[in-house]
Amino acid sequence: MERRLRDRLYPPIEPYDSAMLKLDATHSMYWEQSGNPEGIPVLFLHGGPGAGATSVHRRFFDPSFYRIVIFDQRGAGRSIPHGNLSDNTTAHLIEDIERLRHLLGISKFLLFGGSWGSTLAIAYAQSYPENCLGLVIRGIFLGRASEIHWFLYGLKRVFPEAWRNFVSVLPENERVDILENFRRRLLDPDPSVYLPAARAWSRYEGACSTLHPSPETVAAFSNDSTAVALARIETHYFSNGNFLPDNVLLENIEKCSGLPCLIIQGRYDMICPISTADELHRAWPSSEIKIIPNAGHSAMDPGVREALVQATEMYKEIVAE
Repeated sequence: MERRLRDRLYPPIEPYDSAMLKLDATHSMYWEQSGNPEGIPVLFLHGGPGAGATSVHRRFFDPSFYRIVIFDQRGAGRSIPHGNLSDNTTAHLIEDIERLRHLLGISKFLLFGGSWGSTLAIAYAQSYPENCLGLVIRGIFLGRASEIHWFLYGLKRVFPEAWRNFVSVLPENERVDILENFRRRLLDPDPSVYLPAARAWSRYEGACSTLHPSPETVAAFSNDSTAVALARIETHYFSNGNFLPDNVLLENIEKCSGLPCLIIQGRYDMICPISTADELHRAWPSSEIKIIPNAGHSAMDPGVREALVQATEMYKEIVAE
């Protein structure tokens, strides 16, 4: 690398272009571009689903080299209507990416995403491999029922205090079906019903995301606007199997297996345990995997952050070929 980045992100930058893209009669999607307008396009795919993107996500990329494209998926972040679930499926998100690619006149881009962002990156790459330069994906989530069950029930083995706080908004007799009973509350129009559920869901995810306790991460997840969109959209997707046949991404991996792929995975990622990343790597022989020994799920865990920045540096040579 030209400079020693280590675990530092690039300095803050502002977009040179941003707008709302009308998707249909209901949804409009926020998008922005920053960095080098003539650079190699990279598409940032945020997690959740429903978490939205923030200004810090521009900082994984060298702005002198990359044309950094960021958008908020349907109902998330700055997209409107906030938290809306109508016509909000994985297939819709894939086609939203295509509409944005055409709007911006991009032939191919590098896909960069973590957690749900890794799911969407793989799903898009399998649908449109010809439009991809490669993938840098983190904290692998393949959207399967077993992974959803782990998040709702298995995590209590590692984070029992956080899990108790999570389910405390439900009467004990409703904890047999956590997902449905959260979903029902989150769809209630009364803020006194949906807000406590949204806060509990989002704080649980934030509390379990980092290797070491991070009050800053929990606080970011606790913002009411973020919490409502994240909880509503996640329960919507999880209740519908993420709108993907179970295990379909692994079964169809040959559709994108010709693309370069770097998998970055925290050894102690409890939200998306390492076994899923290992399965993906073994199914995708040309992929590379980098296991971070001292990290959890969050992209901001220092080891993961360093590996992501190093990956975008390494991919300069790969995508410029």
